[in-house]
Amino acid sequence: MASKLLRVVILGPPGSGKGQRIAQNFGLRHLSCGHFLQENLKASREVDDTAKQFLEKGLLVPDHVITRLTVSELETRSTEHWLLDGFPRTLVQAEALDRICDVDLVVSLRHIPFETLKDRLSQQWVHPSSGRVYNLDFNPPQVQGIDDVTGEPPVQQEGDKPEAVAARLWRSKDAAKPDIELYKSRGVLHQFSGTETNKTWPCVYTLFSNKIAPIQSKEAY
Repeated sequence: MASKLLRVVILGPPGSGKGQRIAQNFGLRHLSCGHFLQENLKASREVDDTAKQFLEKGLLVPDHVITRLTVSELETRSTEHWLLDGFPRTLVQAEALDRICDVDLVVSLRHIPFETLKDRLSQQWVHPSSGRVYNLDFNPPQVQGIDDVTGEPPVQQEGDKPEAVAARLWRSKDAAKPDIELYKSRGVLHQFSGTETNKTWPCVYTLFSNKIAPIQSKEAY
């Protein structure tokens, strides 16, 4: 089992899933770039105007914007096990990550059909004030249309609507290929294929069990 802090990256197109599930089962802090962006927008911070322009059009946020935001967030997590979801998506981002930490494990999720990803992402809703993310397919609120904590209604963001999702998926299709080759050459890459989460989950669970002790059994999900 791991005695040092574990740094994990999830590679794959938006909507490929598993990040939150892994984090919950193994006690990792789930760090989502999408959440970072929403928090930034909500707080009207430095990069919010630039990011908002791209998100509203369903475009990928430029490297320099998302990299600066993510690196800043990671620097506040120096004493935690974490799983980074949605970053890096390009080689420039991977190189920036290298400058602040060593990545111990990279999970790549492949061969998920476009329509499957589009459907998953289009089911995503967010509680605006807290940033809690729900997916109506695999992580719905306990009561439909109501946030689990506050009782307020989640909302669907512009970037999660079907048209914006489709545009984002096409643009991200090939961006991660250099990252995959980079992490493969370092011997930290583990690739999983499949369209159904529950069929690939046992393999993912076994991989992580050899790195860090689970806090709940795989049957819990």
